[in-house]
Amino acid sequence: MALVAEVGKEQKGQDRNGLEPLIALVAEDLQAVNRLIVTHMDSPVALIPQLAGHIVAAGGKRLRPMLTLASAKLCGYRGDRHLGLAACVEFIHTATLLHDDVVDASDLRRGLATANAVWGNKPSVLVGDFLFSRAFQLMVADGSLDVLRILSNASAVIAEGEVLQLMTANDTSSDESAYMEVVEAKTAALFAAACRVGAVVAEQAEAEELALERFGRDLGIAFQLVDDVLDYSALQAELGKSVGDDFRDGKITLPVVLAIQRGSDEERAFWRRCLEDQDYQDGDLEHAIALMQRHGTLEDAMAQARRYAASASAALDRFPESAIKTALRDIAGFCVDRAY
Repeated sequence: MALVAEVGKEQKGQDRNGLEPLIALVAEDLQAVNRLIVTHMDSPVALIPQLAGHIVAAGGKRLRPMLTLASAKLCGYRGDRHLGLAACVEFIHTATLLHDDVVDASDLRRGLATANAVWGNKPSVLVGDFLFSRAFQLMVADGSLDVLRILSNASAVIAEGEVLQLMTANDTSSDESAYMEVVEAKTAALFAAACRVGAVVAEQAEAEELALERFGRDLGIAFQLVDDVLDYSALQAELGKSVGDDFRDGKITLPVVLAIQRGSDEERAFWRRCLEDQDYQDGDLEHAIALMQRHGTLEDAMAQARRYAASASAALDRFPESAIKTALRDIAGFCVDRAY
């Protein structure tokens, strides 16, 4: 139960970020989800709950499970199936984080040592597999083939997105369409599924399901676009992250794609040296940020994020006005506003 207390403490720390209306509306359900998470990550193999608890307690905004809870509430659901599915969504997300940190050789996440930095790569990968398995157990326990189809498809798409990102990493010839394909698979797919299953448990018509799926997908794209801009922002330090991690990893994000397209031959040679050859020199990150500012690529990526956030908000038009609808629309604004 110590994990539940830690999660609650962490979420209270989010009060400055615009999530508080949604947190307040789903608070009771979210505490129930936290208890389910603790229960289902238990194992007689002591390292599993120890390592899983490390990353789950390190937490974050719990945005994806909150979207499942809020989507069900928006649709007037009165049962408790959404609780297990929200826990399932969080397990899928946490498993991908464990695997991501191994692939990226990351030492820090939200200012804390990553699981792979503490326990090593092999335990992190295997506990990630355990959490994926727990997620599928929760899907099966729900008993809905529609839920199983939506969440299992999302899991497969996320994995494809991870592999696609590996293929485009360090490749300065990658274009915007390749970048968007990665974002839609790696990030937006789980946002979309998390929202759609809320409508499924509430037995809504397909139109409502698709509206919530669109809300989640466009929200996820906006969220990732802003994340990619923040990697080149001093605000990263406030978020417990290092500035320039994507740059050092050779990730081809939208601000980079646009800077390469708009740059001179000399500038493109700089990007190739850094991102393809991984040949970094003192001052390279600062020069990269200066090039992005010169060509307006950070601003343009943010403008695109705003368009997706607006599209997400518009997807909720078919639902009646309510406090939960307003809170969900506020989330779209929060995703963009956190860059300032």
